[in-house]
Amino acid sequence: MKKKLLSLLMIMSMATTCFAGCGSKTANNSGEDVPAQTKNGTVYKVGIIQYVDDASLNQIVDNLEKQLDALAEEKGVTFDYKDYYYNGQADSTTINQIVTELINDEVDVLVPIATPTAMICQSATEDNQIPVVFAAVSDPEAAGLVASNDAPGANVTGTSDALNTDAIFDLMFAQDRDIQKVGLLYDKGQDSSAGPIEAAKKYLEAADVEYVEKTGNKNDEVMLAADALCAEGVDAVFTPTDNTIMTAELGIYEKFIEAGIPHYCGADSFALNGAYLGYGVNYATLGVETANMVAEVLVDGKSPATLPVKTLDNGIATVNTETAAGLGLDYEKLRDMCKGGFVEIQTSKEFK
Repeated sequence: MKKKLLSLLMIMSMATTCFAGCGSKTANNSGEDVPAQTKNGTVYKVGIIQYVDDASLNQIVDNLEKQLDALAEEKGVTFDYKDYYYNGQADSTTINQIVTELINDEVDVLVPIATPTAMICQSATEDNQIPVVFAAVSDPEAAGLVASNDAPGANVTGTSDALNTDAIFDLMFAQDRDIQKVGLLYDKGQDSSAGPIEAAKKYLEAADVEYVEKTGNKNDEVMLAADALCAEGVDAVFTPTDNTIMTAELGIYEKFIEAGIPHYCGADSFALNGAYLGYGVNYATLGVETANMVAEVLVDGKSPATLPVKTLDNGIATVNTETAAGLGLDYEKLRDMCKGGFVEIQTSKEFK
C-alpha cells in the first residue's frame, strides 16, 4: 500500500470541529446520512497513525493491514484503512494535526503505533470517546493510557511490547562475563525507554558493573552519543525499544563494530539494521493481535474499557551474523537461553 504523509496544504486547511465516528456514513440521494454499505456489509473507517518510519513499526503496520483484510473477509465487513493511514515522522505537531483530521473524517477507531502517538490520541478523544486501539506501547499503565492492563477503564486499549530488560542483560553477561562498563544509549524524550533504563541501572548496580549514559533526540545527537560511548571504552551498549535510536541504527552500528562493542537492543529491527542482538516480542504477531482487537471493538462491540491490554510473550532473540563476525563473537552459547526463539539475520533496512 502506498504510504502517505500529511502535506502542509492539508495541515493548513484542516477543520477544527470533531465528530465521534459510529459506523462509517455516506449520503443518499435525499442528503441524509446512512450507513455506508458494500456487498459484504458495513464499512468501518480505521485511522492508523504511525509514529515514525522504522523497520519494527513498518512491520506492525504491514501485518495489521493484512490481518484487517483477512478479518474483513471472514466477518463480511470492510475495514477502510487505505484512506486513513498517516506517518507522523516523529513530529508531535504533525501527529496532533493528523489526529484532528482523522476525527473530522469521522473514523470509527484510531490505531496509534507507539507510545507518543497513543498519548496524543488519548488526549484528543477525552471528550468524544472515539475508541483507541494502540500498538507497541511498552508500559501502558506508566504512560497513563490505561487504569490497568487488565481493566483499561476508558476508551483506550491495545497491544504492548513490554520489554524483559533483565533477560537482555542475562544474554549480555552470558556472552561476556568480564564486562566492566556498559553504555546506556537512549532518548530521554521516549517514554518507552524510561522503565527499561531504570531496570538496566538496577541490574548493573546489583552486579557491581559501571554504566555510562548517553542520550540524543535526533540522528546527529545519537551519532555523537555513539562516538562518546566508544571513547569511554564501554564493553557493551544497551538500548531499549527506543524509536529515536532505532531510526539512527544504520548510521551507528559500524562505529560499534570498529570499536569492538556489541550493541544489545529491545527489538529485532535493531539487529536487522546492524546491532549485534535484538531481543523482545515478534512485531509481526503484534500487528496481527492489534488488528484482532480492532475487530473486537468495531464488529463484536466490545468496549475498550473492559478489553484487557494484550502483552506478548518475550523471549525471541535476533542476532546479526555479519555483526557477530565483525566483532568476533560466538553466539551459539545464547541459543538455548532463548526459549521463545532464536533468529539469525543479516544487515538490511527493512524486513523482507
